[in-house]
Amino acid sequence: MEFFAWCVVAAGIGMGLGSFGTGIGQGLAIQKAVEGVARNPGASGKIMTIMLIGLAMIESLAIYVFVVAMIILFANPFTETVVQLINK
Repeated sequence: MEFFAWCVVAAGIGMGLGSFGTGIGQGLAIQKAVEGVARNPGASGKIMTIMLIGLAMIESLAIYVFVVAMIILFANPFTETVVQLINK
């Protein structure tokens, strides 16, 4: 049973770190985009487009972390081996 508890802990820590990192990255991206628009309002269209593409790339990291956490929790390839070892 300890194996499954560690899987839950690993998934939780991974999601926490991934969410923290993407949150900081998105906040910095938006900060710099707002500063850029404040300096040059005429370039707001280009800045907005580049910012949205960058935010999508940053958000993909959070999605990858979520997918890995779900694999650890529900589709772990070592689950059958661990269950067999526990039942022996």
